[in-house]
Amino acid sequence: MTAPTGQPDATATQSPETGVASTALAGLRVLDLTRVRSGPTCVRQLADWGADVIKIEAPVDEAQFGGPRSGPDFQNLHRNKRSLTLDLKSAEGLAAFKRLADTADIIVENFRPGVKSRLGIDYDRLSQTNPRLIYASISGFGQDGPLADRPGFDQIAQGMGGLMSITGEPGTGPMRVGIPIADLCAGLFAAQGILIALYERAASGRGQWIQTSLLQAQVFMLDFQAARWLMDGVVPKQAGNNHPTSIPTGVFKTADGHMNIAVTGNQIWSKFCETMGRADWATDDRYATASARSEHRAALNAEIEAITLTATTAQWIDKFNDAGVPAGEINDIGQVFANPQVRHLGLAQPVVSQERGATELVGQPILMSRTPSHIASPPPTAGQHTAEILRDVGYSDAEIAAMKASGAI
Repeated sequence: MTAPTGQPDATATQSPETGVASTALAGLRVLDLTRVRSGPTCVRQLADWGADVIKIEAPVDEAQFGGPRSGPDFQNLHRNKRSLTLDLKSAEGLAAFKRLADTADIIVENFRPGVKSRLGIDYDRLSQTNPRLIYASISGFGQDGPLADRPGFDQIAQGMGGLMSITGEPGTGPMRVGIPIADLCAGLFAAQGILIALYERAASGRGQWIQTSLLQAQVFMLDFQAARWLMDGVVPKQAGNNHPTSIPTGVFKTADGHMNIAVTGNQIWSKFCETMGRADWATDDRYATASARSEHRAALNAEIEAITLTATTAQWIDKFNDAGVPAGEINDIGQVFANPQVRHLGLAQPVVSQERGATELVGQPILMSRTPSHIASPPPTAGQHTAEILRDVGYSDAEIAAMKASGAI
């Protein structure tokens, strides 16, 4: 398969030969104290780009992960890591963690605010002996403030952050989106903050404390809908599949299903009218301008759908894209990964799971010409690398055996 000119061949990322995820972040040590989703999403970005990620796990209780290790969720979130089991509530376990922290470049945690301070592993204390430490904290609502102590959960943040008020069909009540978008975005923003701090550290020689939360991420992701309120005082409402400002943009029935059409700007509107065989719409007072189309959206959509029903989805998509009008299929998840462009981009990458055998996971959506990302190793078993990690920071085999006997590891 040949990649487009000037682009790396994405299919090459499916066959790592080096045994490492990437060389981009090689040499960085990350201590991963995260669980569930937002934190692991952040750390996955570092692991997939070659950092040495050490996942700190309690010696017992698989439930902390939000599902079994063999489940798709755990497998997709925790690849390219090493695992160390450590009881942070024991004196020996806490001492081992602090010794590791002195060697770390980055620590990521998503405890509720206050937990890290009670354990004595907050940024202020750990940075005293490791001033280059970059410490990232992800919470539900922030590290301080009137709601900081509330337990965080993605759907709660979707609701509090306004997303559910603008999702779904008008009049049907609030609706969550189909992915944990607050969790995912908070994790990605934390990873971005870490990379910013790494760049700054190269000049200053000092680390810093990075904070983000599900609520902050969700409000930021409101984007133009937030700007409509802040600048014009408009409270956006639910619009279903219709775009709130670009008209006509939405879902339309065809002879064999549905498709998306996106018409933005006068130039594409003119092309759309010609493709539909309705050049008269361009001069019709009800539809000639964006504001007029907004006012008469229901009538226009009905006229459009009466025509789109006369041909198949594939026929319309070919016709619209040939004319320069954005249009596309509405795929289920199976159809997504069967799509030839998705396959070409290498988004499904093979791995041999320790629990499931040969399988596939979702690869990084970024192509790099020299330092691509691979899924080089499956998620580790709990404590798989405990002994080798402790040896790295000076523990003897006898000390490791004593820690194991005491339940500290």
